[in-house]
Amino acid sequence: MICRYLPAVAAVLGGCAVLVWLAASAPRPVAVRAPEAVPSPPRAVADTVGRNEGTLVMGDGVPSALAGSWQQFRGPDRTNVVRDVPPLARSFPSEGPNVLWRIEAGEGHAGAAVHNGRVYMMDYDRDRQEDVVRCLSLDDGREIWRHTYSVVVRRNHGMSRTVPAVTDDYVVTLGPKCHVVCLEARDGTLLWKKDLVEENGTRVPPWYAGQCPLIDGDRVILAPGADPLMMAVDLATGEPVWETENPGEWGMTHSSVAIVQDAGPRQYVYCTTQGVVGVEAETGRLLWTTTDWRITLANVPTPVPLGDGRVLFSGGYNSGAVLLQISEDGPPTVLWRTPAETFASDQQTPIFYKGHIYGVIPSGQMACMDPDGRVLWTSGAANRFGLGPFLIADGLLYVLHDQSCTLYVIEAAPDGYRELASRKLMDGHDAWAPMAVAAGRLILRDVTQVLCIEMPRETG
Repeated sequence: MICRYLPAVAAVLGGCAVLVWLAASAPRPVAVRAPEAVPSPPRAVADTVGRNEGTLVMGDGVPSALAGSWQQFRGPDRTNVVRDVPPLARSFPSEGPNVLWRIEAGEGHAGAAVHNGRVYMMDYDRDRQEDVVRCLSLDDGREIWRHTYSVVVRRNHGMSRTVPAVTDDYVVTLGPKCHVVCLEARDGTLLWKKDLVEENGTRVPPWYAGQCPLIDGDRVILAPGADPLMMAVDLATGEPVWETENPGEWGMTHSSVAIVQDAGPRQYVYCTTQGVVGVEAETGRLLWTTTDWRITLANVPTPVPLGDGRVLFSGGYNSGAVLLQISEDGPPTVLWRTPAETFASDQQTPIFYKGHIYGVIPSGQMACMDPDGRVLWTSGAANRFGLGPFLIADGLLYVLHDQSCTLYVIEAAPDGYRELASRKLMDGHDAWAPMAVAAGRLILRDVTQVLCIEMPRETG
């Protein structure tokens, strides 16, 4: 058994995924908008917990009374399918969707989490050289509070690129240099902080960290990809509940932990630099490893459970896709593999919806594939979407083109590609951050601007 079990309370789980565009080119200048200047704080409170120091700045925003949550990367159930949305219109109004608010942000691709009327996001202030955890009002985008801490992050296709995980009491973030921070969700008070590089020997991935923390019960699951390989941490104290020993140099990637719970013990599946691992959720015991899926430079998409122990993996760098069957004993087996020209996802994690898989393939086209690896349709050469994010709500794919910042509405159905509506929403580019939906509001961003729109509802 490869694990160290540490006494603690609660159940386990966590995970998220990343969205980082990973190009092997040198960083290019971005001059669409200057990052937001941090206003002079009306009041600042120094937070100190041991060596962990930061600054808490209170704003004038007020939490919204609106219901609805998007508590972590890919939503409450980590599928990127919206479950609590009203019937939506199949077209946009002639004037376009209603823009409720927009704010400026530092260069990056960090998406939002939403809970209890608050919007949480990671940011970076280049002038002050600080990571910033921001809490905004869902009503109008006004800042309720921000927590900052010093860290030098140089421009490299943006800085921040992860999604927080939040509960009623806690918000957990993972910064570009692998600093993990747990704050009071209501007022931003620092509870604990970890430096995975200093404390665990984590190697920061190229283009910075993209793994998003995953909260399950009263634990957060992190994959340092070092010593340990993976760990469950008590949310209230920051103390490890269990730690999984690393079987070798299985390092951190830009991918995030996924939950598989229909193939023996409930487990966490994670893509490392050397292959894929499965870790028992309750104890941290290493269940299996495999090298049947491995991208050493930049494994970005998160594993996608399809049910019955089947898990889909896809990625860039000509990797294609593979479907693994996880068994109750022994390593997974390969059910099928496709080349990149058939199906792959460079950056965004595909969505499994009503028995079919939707994703943007390397050509930039949207594609629908069945669980046997047969592509049923593609959007065609005239309909390309780049590396932008997408999610499904009320049977509709909402897809944001990463360079034109045009939002498309497409039917999520296996019988063919049907575009229903489109509208350009921003003048920026590099819109790679994951979307979030709560209370019928869609939050999206480009490299320096965050936008909240009202999702048009069906009438009559």
